[in-house]
Amino acid sequence: MKKDTLQKRTKIANDIMYYIYTHIDTHIDIEELSFDLQISKFHMHRIFKEAFGKNIYESIKSIRLQKAANLLLTNRYSTISNIANSCGYSSQSSFIKAFKQRFEMSPKQWKNYGYKEYSNKILQQSQRALQSTADFSKLTPNIVKMPTQDSFYIRNKGYNVNVKETWQKLQTLILNNNLKEYKQIALLHDNPTITPLNECQYIACIVPKNKNDVKSDRLPSFKIEEGVYAKFDLKGKHGDMLKFIHWVYHEWLVKSEYETTTKPSFVVYNKNNFLSEDNEFDISFYVSIKF
Repeated sequence: MKKDTLQKRTKIANDIMYYIYTHIDTHIDIEELSFDLQISKFHMHRIFKEAFGKNIYESIKSIRLQKAANLLLTNRYSTISNIANSCGYSSQSSFIKAFKQRFEMSPKQWKNYGYKEYSNKILQQSQRALQSTADFSKLTPNIVKMPTQDSFYIRNKGYNVNVKETWQKLQTLILNNNLKEYKQIALLHDNPTITPLNECQYIACIVPKNKNDVKSDRLPSFKIEEGVYAKFDLKGKHGDMLKFIHWVYHEWLVKSEYETTTKPSFVVYNKNNFLSEDNEFDISFYVSIKF
């Protein structure tokens, strides 16, 4: 396959996935998406499946349910019907049926702490997280309003050791472009405490002070959404991160009386454990909230 064709197909696949994640609370019109991308539906479906291993409809269903499971976990004041609607379901009955098929329990059972057993099984997929002795109980966030941020990114399937290779590619781009002022950001489209780690969409991003400083036609770009976030500052080792995310969603959010939204959480690295020799990080973690 020619290089320009591969790059074009990769961009189309990424554009489709980005559209799904940012429109998951609405009816996703495949015809309209096909028109916007100026390719046939058949070609669009084929490119997507080659890139992600599942078809567009399967991905939409999976992402809707993951987002709903997350909101059921944190939004204690929202009804099941409210959550179904916010994740793009037109009827509560179809949502309940799909949820039971995916998580082997009803939304009500999940909301009433059924998620804990499911989530703990995912945590056990990471030996480093299980070995972590970090204590987050005294952490308190600052509530901040974040602006829109223009980023360049590489999508990585899986929240595991292969993330390091993705960051190394971005680091190569940083060095090739002699970038001096930029931020390294990880966008967590999926909550790794309720989505199997090998299925998580992890987005490694750089946000240059001046986006015109990045000279590359290989990296797609998108805007990280503005919004109100709870910002946690944290230092630790690689295994602490998954345990920390687990704490944010299972402990802090549930007790805080805040609710989260369908916007993804993101991490701003002051020190990136995937690029540091000692595997240590210094980060700010942002989780979207409303009251």
